[in-house]
Amino acid sequence: MIRFWRYVALLLTVQLAAGCASEPPGGNLQANRAETAGNAARPAPRADAKLVLAFGDSLFAGYRLGPNEGLAPTLERALGAAGMPARVVNGAVSGDTTAAGLQRLAFTLDGLERAPDLVIVGLGGNDALRGLGADETRRNLAAILTELRRRRIPVLITGMMAPRNMGPEHAAAFDPIYPALARQFDAELYPFILEGVIARPELLLEDGIHPNARGVEAIVARIGPRVHAALAD
Repeated sequence: MIRFWRYVALLLTVQLAAGCASEPPGGNLQANRAETAGNAARPAPRADAKLVLAFGDSLFAGYRLGPNEGLAPTLERALGAAGMPARVVNGAVSGDTTAAGLQRLAFTLDGLERAPDLVIVGLGGNDALRGLGADETRRNLAAILTELRRRRIPVLITGMMAPRNMGPEHAAAFDPIYPALARQFDAELYPFILEGVIARPELLLEDGIHPNARGVEAIVARIGPRVHAALAD
């Protein structure tokens, strides 16, 4: 376990130095364009298909992956194979903090053809990497969840963990944000989005933090049943 956390700290330190800071202000346009192309290539969903919004950062956006390899298309295929027809919309922007996500939430929701049956919220990793205060992260996430509750949209939160190299105080303040908000807003919680992936280099891009296509499949294999159950409810 100690070796695992040392590995996590090393990976997140590399990401802080080279990955997160290099994102352009508008997010990863290449990934977003690839996802748009992937949406166009997908078959039309069934009339009774559920609508899911994956609202997050680069871990959701399909960073440096092909148009059908990101979280949204992979999850959509998995749900369909499990007997839950769904359209999963990529509402992710690489480099987004919780503040940036909050600013674009209403615009993203209003741009959908209808209210989604589920929103998967995956933000906060860039807050942690940039050393933003945990209180700010909590306030922004709470505001996002408040707006989704106001619209009566069910939520599944995917958690993140603070880089261990930034000190135990930062981790102690940051890590409990997600379970606490899940309890407060009666939302489903997937505790750590990179569970089962972060310590396996064969599932990661060369930056050591973003999942490759196999890594996305591994994430979906774990989180897919949670999404299926939430949609069934």
